[in-house]
Amino acid sequence: MTESEQDWYAPEIATFGDRLTAAREASGMTQEALAKRLGVKKLTLRNWEDDLSEPRANRLSMMAGLLNVSMMWLINGEGEGVDSPGETDMPADIVEVLLELRELKTDLHKKAERLARLEKRLRVMARAEP
Repeated sequence: MTESEQDWYAPEIATFGDRLTAAREASGMTQEALAKRLGVKKLTLRNWEDDLSEPRANRLSMMAGLLNVSMMWLINGEGEGVDSPGETDMPADIVEVLLELRELKTDLHKKAERLARLEKRLRVMARAEP
């Protein structure tokens, strides 16, 4: 078993949204049910799961309690969380493909962040031009 299989929800492999989705699914809750218990719209929860936005600290604390995971696990994958899919009876070839998808998603996220930094730098340089 590789290191990434052992740490399925590590920050370099999974996002906050990935961990939130996994914890919600492990608890047997739908997006609608969790959103209702948190007092937010389903769209808000979906945006958190899709990494389009992040919850405030008070919602994060409620979420961790409802899902029976630690806040730190939701944030960075460390602490009490849910079992990795590789720890279930899932076939190894499916786990391998899922891991590759996670790695690609992480790479894309890093490239998007780099692109945003370059765009910001270019805007600053353009404003500095006489």
